[in-house]
Amino acid sequence: MQKFKNLICYGLGAATVITIIMLTSYTRPDSSAPKTTTIPPHTETTEAAPKPNHPAQDVYAPEMPETVEFAGEALPMDNFDAKERFDRELISNCFRHSATFLFFKKANRYFPIIEPILKANGVPDDMKYLSVAESALSNAVSPAGARGFWQFMSGSAKERNLEVNSEVDERYHLEKATVAACKYLKEAHKELGSWTLAAASYNMGKAGLKKRMREQGGTTYFDLHLNSETSRYVSRIMAIKEIMKNPTRYGFHLEPKDLYPAMPAFKIVTVKGSVPSFPEFAKENKTTYRMLKLYNPWLRKTSLTNKYNKTYKIRIPTGE
Repeated sequence: MQKFKNLICYGLGAATVITIIMLTSYTRPDSSAPKTTTIPPHTETTEAAPKPNHPAQDVYAPEMPETVEFAGEALPMDNFDAKERFDRELISNCFRHSATFLFFKKANRYFPIIEPILKANGVPDDMKYLSVAESALSNAVSPAGARGFWQFMSGSAKERNLEVNSEVDERYHLEKATVAACKYLKEAHKELGSWTLAAASYNMGKAGLKKRMREQGGTTYFDLHLNSETSRYVSRIMAIKEIMKNPTRYGFHLEPKDLYPAMPAFKIVTVKGSVPSFPEFAKENKTTYRMLKLYNPWLRKTSLTNKYNKTYKIRIPTGE
């Protein structure tokens, strides 16, 4: 009797399994049939856009100029290495759009300050592009501690009569720092014999560059095998000059209204003693501490002890 019951249960179980398999086989979609998607009611749909068969934007190689010149010295176009080093920097700065746009905007404000100082000191006008390469025309601070538009280290600044201490740092004084840069570049030109070598020494130092020249017997910048940073340095300055002199050729379109104007008018207040509080000093002179700092970034603290009783000329915006 028990065997009969077991047989019945086995048969029922097998029948159930067969039924499930059959139902599944009838409801499983045919993989070869077109697939459909059920869209919930009241749902708005849009037809999918066709996939484009071209990139989102067209990118072209920047045009290599026939001649390139820096401070009266030509890029040797018959030297494939020199030409390709320049090309690399041209590409790099053409496609760093936001940074290069800011070069143009800031140059309209700061080049009119730098240019006459270079001229008065007998330094080629093209050296203004060195300051662009160094700091992007800003009071930058390098990881090594170089500061200002011309990126002087503390020791080099002091050697060239810039005051550098916790209260006053004239590396941030554009006019005075530009004069100091002129002194360095003229010294380097006299010692090294060319402006491209003088510019290269601004990056790696005169002593280091002279050593490489002795070791390698090279007499020009493009003949020297230098560290990667200095190998790019002068080429980068030359590329920046090329782009800034010919913006539309390289895809940069700016109108006069896009450029930063000169800083608004200011007056000079002479300070010979201490200033306990520059925020209060600013209020007394009908301006704000923020404006005081923008016009005098070389003032590094909110007060000035001036223990040596030096005379400082502080610019105060007049709002004109």
